[in-house]
Amino acid sequence: MKWLSVKILLFSCLCQAALAADTVKVSKPATMVQLNRWRAEARKALFIPSPAPAVKPHVFGNLSPMPGILVQHVTYGTQYGMRVPAVVYAPTKPKGKIPAVIIVAGHGGDKATWYEVYAGMLYAKAGAVVITYDPIGENERASTHQHEAREHDIALPGAQSPARMGGLMIGDVIQAVSYAISRPDVDPKRIAVLGYSMGSFHAALAAALDPRIRALVLSGGGDLDGNGGAWDSSTKTMCQGGPYQALSFLPDKGAILYALHQRSGTTLILNGLEDGLITKPNHLDPFFNDLRTRAAALAGPKAPLIDYRFYPGVAHRPSWVNTDAFTWLHAQLHFPNGDALLAGGTTHIAEWAATTGAHINKGYEVEEREGGIRAVGTGFPALTPDQLQVVPMAEWEAHRDDYTWPAWAKQTLQVQGLPVVLPVQGGVGR
Repeated sequence: MKWLSVKILLFSCLCQAALAADTVKVSKPATMVQLNRWRAEARKALFIPSPAPAVKPHVFGNLSPMPGILVQHVTYGTQYGMRVPAVVYAPTKPKGKIPAVIIVAGHGGDKATWYEVYAGMLYAKAGAVVITYDPIGENERASTHQHEAREHDIALPGAQSPARMGGLMIGDVIQAVSYAISRPDVDPKRIAVLGYSMGSFHAALAAALDPRIRALVLSGGGDLDGNGGAWDSSTKTMCQGGPYQALSFLPDKGAILYALHQRSGTTLILNGLEDGLITKPNHLDPFFNDLRTRAAALAGPKAPLIDYRFYPGVAHRPSWVNTDAFTWLHAQLHFPNGDALLAGGTTHIAEWAATTGAHINKGYEVEEREGGIRAVGTGFPALTPDQLQVVPMAEWEAHRDDYTWPAWAKQTLQVQGLPVVLPVQGGVGR
């Protein structure tokens, strides 16, 4: 038995050494020429178009769910001339140029998921424009027009297809930044992106590839590792594993991707010590400390260090509505009403959902997960599906190819010279 333990320990050490072999010891920071080269190569590897598609925003209508907050129904442009449906939250009386916050949903999430709605109202009440949108294959961008459709998991033929799927989802974060900057009420130097779970992956890569993103908050993830690691081996090949593998030409991709962002912005990562997606690959304090050190060596002494925090007794959850995240973002973006929100109390999310009828996915309503979040702010309503519908149903039915996953998939197959036949399968996960 003792010999077996020694063999297991030796095997673990060899695995760690193999992963470490993909990292490069840095004797001096990367130059801007090198960083820009890596950024351009990464965008090319993910088929993110340059120049970017025009956003050409179209407003379908607006409503006021509570005093001081305006909700706008907007679409803006993305790849292949398609459109992204977004619910945009804004203060009714903005105080000069204000920050913008972009929310990137976790797997199966969309603009109608409770944490997107709550974060939208919270940060709009603080005095920011907040952009929430449907990822490809979800809600108004799914062929079924349903939540948790996960059509972005459907495996397409073609060697380029996973990288192209990841490039679309990362590119859609970048398109949201472009839409935010196109607004006359937004300060282009105060743009933040918040990502949860799968959204933490897409948000982190978008921040690496777009220096306009100044603040980045990740929860339930942010653990970008090296070649052969957990993200490369994700079972979600189309939206995670394949896109990350496409970046394996980077000699230390996790550190390089963060260094790209840290040269122009700041990062906060919030995870729970009971989150199996973090603990199973052993991405705990030693992992993040090493990642921070390597990224800092590349980014240089003037770049801020990655800030990361672990919560005991907490599992998978979007912590970027809690006091830590709000306080940190307030320090970065200077919300006009930030101090008042911090002084106004918090909301227990499970109780809020029970009171308002907001839906939390089964298994996530428990205390250690989403239900246990103590979110900044009080008195926010839960919006109805009708209030969160962007494109009128008759318009959507008439122009569904402007929005949905099948239309994107067909064009992706076509540009690769492949038969335009779509497989049918699904999946769930991170």
